[in-house]
Amino acid sequence: MGRDFFRDIESLVSEFFETIADVTVGTAETLRDGSEYEPVKLPADLAAHRKAQTEWWYYTGHCKTESEKEFGFELVFFKRRTDIDKFGPVPLRLIGNPIYFAHFAITDLHNKRFRYAHRKSANNLLDFPASASEKHFFVKIGDWSIRESPDGHILRASMENTSFEATLTPLKPAILNGKNKDGVSFKDEGEASRYFSYTRMKVEGFLSENDKVEKFVGSAWMDREFGTWAPTEKQKGWDWFSIQLDNNCELMCYQLRDSNNQVSEFSCGTYVNEKGESFFLSNEDFKIETLDFWKSPHTNAVYPCKWQIKVDSFDIDLVITPFLKDQELDTRGTTMIVYWEGACKVEGSPSNGKAYVELVGYDRSHESPNLAYFLMGNEFVKN
Repeated sequence: MGRDFFRDIESLVSEFFETIADVTVGTAETLRDGSEYEPVKLPADLAAHRKAQTEWWYYTGHCKTESEKEFGFELVFFKRRTDIDKFGPVPLRLIGNPIYFAHFAITDLHNKRFRYAHRKSANNLLDFPASASEKHFFVKIGDWSIRESPDGHILRASMENTSFEATLTPLKPAILNGKNKDGVSFKDEGEASRYFSYTRMKVEGFLSENDKVEKFVGSAWMDREFGTWAPTEKQKGWDWFSIQLDNNCELMCYQLRDSNNQVSEFSCGTYVNEKGESFFLSNEDFKIETLDFWKSPHTNAVYPCKWQIKVDSFDIDLVITPFLKDQELDTRGTTMIVYWEGACKVEGSPSNGKAYVELVGYDRSHESPNLAYFLMGNEFVKN
């Protein structure tokens, strides 16, 4: 009886806030416009999509300055339509729709130091101005931005005492991920995103730290994903690998984990040879074995921190090891998750190389988000 009473109260409160949202910011859209399974079209799909619930532009890279200092970088922008999102009974579209997010991280191999910053903006009064063009590839939050240039992509980001600017030029054509190699990537039955990658990009840029400016060069990877898909029990987390081998081949693979920590059959990957030809990998085509673990002193989450990856059909047998174990990002003030994303070395056959690895779902704090913490600021820096 009491349980039914509180359930009724919760329902009334939810309806009350929905009515307020409908009147003040408009009714929620389903964000399903019939294009969920349409193939990727380039270069148009580099630009933002009004109807996509979630989309991101994801860059990682391995670089070396003119003084021979090596570092890795991550720069990612997200755009989220909030029509069907809620904080408890409160529709998130009352706060903003869309909301923009960005993460920027530097893994300093010379000083063995990991630093990151993250931002969000709903274009409210105290927020950074943010936008994502639907006609051109141009995304920004404040002075952070990614955009097209005649030959490639230009990236800009900063954190305390550090600024980063780079020009990325694709050395291979974009790879359309998915079983049909059309960019339609299924994460569950009937639930798909559009997903493509630039697996090898030449990097040139400038890094300014404490007013000392150095030129750097390197190699980068870009992932672009967008769409409207429902989270399921088969998407409680994932381990994602982007591997650039010294023999000019690349491997992307990921394992989706379900609520029982079992690997989903929708896990998959793509292998790219030296000619730029791509080959779809099903979950049965590769094997990922965890060789070691690391416990975060910040969150107590336990992450895998060393792996062996085998793809027998291409005679691939690799061991991936992080350059630094502590490359954890706590972005609960923006995208509301804690995850691990880090630069790694690659050793094995047919070639050594470098990689970036993303681990999501090992910390579960996002299942109980804190609305006050989410609202308290628009930029967070961890030095």
